Amino acid sequence: MAKDALNPRMDFSNQIILIAGLLLLLSVFATVLSARVGAPLLLVFLVLGMLVGEEGPGGVLFDDIQLAHLVGSLALAVILFDGGLRTEAASFRVGLRPAVTLATLGVVLTAALTGAFATWVFDLHWIEGLLIGAIVGSTDAAAVFSLLHANNLELKQRVASTLEIESGSNDPMAIFLTIALVEILAAGGARLDWSLAQTFALQMGVGALAGLGGGWLLSRLINRIVLLPGLYPILALAGGLVIFGVAAVLEGSGFLAAYLAGLVVGNRRLQGGQNIRRFHDGIAWLAQIGMFLILGLLVTPSELLPIAPQALLLAAALILVARPLAVVLCLLPFRFPWREHVFISWVGLRGAVPIILGIFPLLAGLEGAQGYFNAAFFVVLVSLLVQGWTVAPAARLLGLEVPPRTGVVQRVELDIPGQQDLELVGYRLERDSPVVQRDVPRAALPEGVQLASVVRGGRPLPTCDLASLTEGDFVYLLATPENVAALDRLFGAAAAPPRLEERQFFGDFVLDGEARMADVAMMYGLAQAPDMAASSLSEYLSGHLKARPVVGDRLRLGHVEFVVREVEGGRIRKVGLKIVR
Repeated sequence: MAKDALNPRMDFSNQIILIAGLLLLLSVFATVLSARVGAPLLLVFLVLGMLVGEEGPGGVLFDDIQLAHLVGSLALAVILFDGGLRTEAASFRVGLRPAVTLATLGVVLTAALTGAFATWVFDLHWIEGLLIGAIVGSTDAAAVFSLLHANNLELKQRVASTLEIESGSNDPMAIFLTIALVEILAAGGARLDWSLAQTFALQMGVGALAGLGGGWLLSRLINRIVLLPGLYPILALAGGLVIFGVAAVLEGSGFLAAYLAGLVVGNRRLQGGQNIRRFHDGIAWLAQIGMFLILGLLVTPSELLPIAPQALLLAAALILVARPLAVVLCLLPFRFPWREHVFISWVGLRGAVPIILGIFPLLAGLEGAQGYFNAAFFVVLVSLLVQGWTVAPAARLLGLEVPPRTGVVQRVELDIPGQQDLELVGYRLERDSPVVQRDVPRAALPEGVQLASVVRGGRPLPTCDLASLTEGDFVYLLATPENVAALDRLFGAAAAPPRLEERQFFGDFVLDGEARMADVAMMYGLAQAPDMAASSLSEYLSGHLKARPVVGDRLRLGHVEFVVREVEGGRIRKVGLKIVR
């Protein structure tokens, strides 16, 4: 009898495991389809969840709001921690101030403008309209990170840094606004008061302190404790979740804490650092897949149809009016070129966060809560369909791509005590690799880099030097992370379309940034200007460019176009020169 009672439960568990495995397998295979047809990958996961749901072929009834909120919050914490791990501190010099402005003031402006339109189109009280605006007011880190990397887009650093930092740090503001407005409506209130500012300061302050302090402690713990290699990634993940939880329990922003903790940990030398990053890259994908499948299951497609006209108008107002206006106002002090304004406005994608925030009114039992959720879901669908499908074409149209960085075959950190910054770096040489083309001198290796081995035909060569390398060789070198960029330029061969080939993009001539501008002008027959005499080429370009210089910035003088090739410490080191006909 006991065995008979146990069998149905075991069968149910086995079926759940089978279904979960099949869904994950389908999601992984969907990435191949997404790459071929150009569909945003997160949209594929969302639609797959809807197909499995109660009105799809799968027929699975799922209406557990609490479980969906738990899964969504956990997944977001993992995604934001991973986003922090992958954000280089160097990008903060370029994108921090504009990104933080967009992540705070930009979210408020977007929410207010969208909320005003929602009040009119849905005929709501202005607090209710503002709640809808807050729910859809932030861009989604998962959506932005996924689309930028899935399309292999190498954007100008100013644009890429601003987008990645903004999308990773603006969720706390949207979450704060949503929770505050839900509490006001649940209490029967109809106005805002200054206590919101105090609550905001508390949440952001506690979240920032928990994230920065917790990240510092976690990085020290990883470097001090001796574990099996496979446990370091789990330690990092557990630490990130603990930091999220501690901040949330102390009434701070757990999401801000998770992102900042990842940022601190990711920019320090770590034991097993490469394994930690690879593991978190995979776990972040798993979190995205699980989150979007759950959210797709939660929605009832037939309930979207009655609100489709109003929600479509709301999405259009958000995409075409609210986000662009907020971006223009926020970036005005930073003198971004207009092309970058347009792209940052357009890539304000909505993803899982608005759908998760749409669950909050349902949890609070607000009247009309299902309508808020459905509106948020519809806006996300439109955003992923319209904006997500056009990210790459928009970047090309606006001329914001730069030649891709050459990539290594493999980077393996050598976890030798006292040598945490030493790596084994490998390349497969292509026909157009500079070292194969003999475009580099014999003694071109940076100081401190050692050629470890050359593998040809599957066998390591007993001896080899740079002059004897050929196409198809695998080259392995001992190096520090600071030297990898220089090694890329020697051994790498990035596959790029003709428009992004180095000579096509930067021009045939390379000038030193310290060259006197007056000499350059005289050599190329340019009209002399008073500010050229006492300026280097770097100083002259920096003074005439609208924002802090990054690779790919251009300035045209007569028949000559200067293109920034290399920037170090905010100063232009190398400049490409194109003769414009």
